[in-house]
Amino acid sequence: MKILLVGAGGVGGAITGIASRRPFFEAMVVADYNEASAQRAAQRTGDPRFSAIRIDASDEAAVATALREHECDVLLNATDPRFVMPLFRAALSAGAHYLDMAMSLSRPNAEQPYALTGVKLGDEQFELSSKWDDAGRLALVGIGVEPGLSDIFARYAADHLFSHIDEVGIRDGANLTVEGYDFAPTFSIWTTIEECLNPPVVWERGRGWYTTEPFSEPEVFDFPEGIGSVECVNVEHEEVLLVPRWVEAERVTFKYGLGDEFIGVLRALHKIGLDRVDKIKVGDVEVSPRDVVAACLPNPATLGDRMRGKTCAGTYVTGTGKDGNPRATYLYHVVDNEWSMREYGAQAVVWQTAINPVVALELLATGSWKGAGVLGPEAFDAQPYLDLLVTYGSPWGMRDQ
Repeated sequence: MKILLVGAGGVGGAITGIASRRPFFEAMVVADYNEASAQRAAQRTGDPRFSAIRIDASDEAAVATALREHECDVLLNATDPRFVMPLFRAALSAGAHYLDMAMSLSRPNAEQPYALTGVKLGDEQFELSSKWDDAGRLALVGIGVEPGLSDIFARYAADHLFSHIDEVGIRDGANLTVEGYDFAPTFSIWTTIEECLNPPVVWERGRGWYTTEPFSEPEVFDFPEGIGSVECVNVEHEEVLLVPRWVEAERVTFKYGLGDEFIGVLRALHKIGLDRVDKIKVGDVEVSPRDVVAACLPNPATLGDRMRGKTCAGTYVTGTGKDGNPRATYLYHVVDNEWSMREYGAQAVVWQTAINPVVALELLATGSWKGAGVLGPEAFDAQPYLDLLVTYGSPWGMRDQ
């Protein structure tokens, strides 16, 4: 397997560190608009299988050419969601498989944004599913940690733990702190603004997908391994758009533990228009307000030495167990920042995201997972994935409650 990795930021850099310890691929070409970043991500592995090139992720033709020139079998997208569609189309045109960790962007309903969906996350990709089928190529979408591992937990619960599922509820929380900063997000602020300020989506049987107000339905969720109780709220996320396509459930939700301060900052950014992506003129230049916000904050990938605590991603499933009795189970994955920094030199949030596409690539390379078309992680057997995750030295947990 030859891989074109597009994006050498925090997640991309963690991907190279994780993949370098595995033998399943022949070569990985690391591509980024900033060639120096791509070179750093490739060179610090000390592995001759890695090389680096400069590429503009928005240039479909250039990406397709790179795939052909380097004879890559698969494109792994580690950029932010703005570049999903050009990379997705480039892989299809070049005859390569495709993986990403975030799906094509949504656009709210113009008339009733907090009741009806508009263009949903991933809609643009699923519209091209038949073309991927016809080409005999796989687009495995949403294979990070959330979405990704969270979806695999839903598949595992449906196959092994439950006879009937009332709700698949993704619950994400952490007790991470960053020393020396009053406000420092641990993941891309551009993406965080996008998913937190868009209308959250909920899925219910008989009603389908619908939207609510941002930060709606707050609940306190008790996270494992010492993280403790965190208030979680509804946030737009891919799992709600993916899980109902392959897992039978009555309801699917995603709730994120943001905290009052973080929510307050996001609301303030929205109130004064700093969450906008369309460019405005400032003096003689045009600039996106959201890009300015991102530029003013520290790069999350550089915060590992200042971070303390753990992050938890998981799937809370309720319903009827295989024994016919009521059951409520939380399947989860916890990463301690001290461990990920010591073992990989990557902070916990980006490392937890990065490990999952590498595991998926290995399953595809060995033939344990096979498919064509546009598929989510829950379309595949969860057991070999979870077994391999443990082999990578990153165990998962399960708690009945």
